Amino acid sequence: MQAEAIFGMSLGLVAIVSLFVILPWMILHYISKARTSRNLTEDDERMLEDLWRSARTMERRIETLERLVEPDAVPVRPRPTQSTRGDIN
Repeated sequence: MQAEAIFGMSLGLVAIVSLFVILPWMILHYISKARTSRNLTEDDERMLEDLWRSARTMERRIETLERLVEPDAVPVRPRPTQSTRGDIN
């Protein structure tokens, strides 16, 4: 009977330590990991900037091709303005 009492007390101690020490440590650990991984590296920023420039260049080329292919045609869809497009530049 004494072994069962010791086991029950140690189990309760493990539960209390887990609840007040290990669980908050794990939560704070993964919150800090999420904050550090949220930031972009310099390579990621450079790649996004290159992709942005490429997309803008392709958009201009497509608009030019549309004007050359159908110069008299009425545009089917309205062109987004600078403010609605969300351009940074």
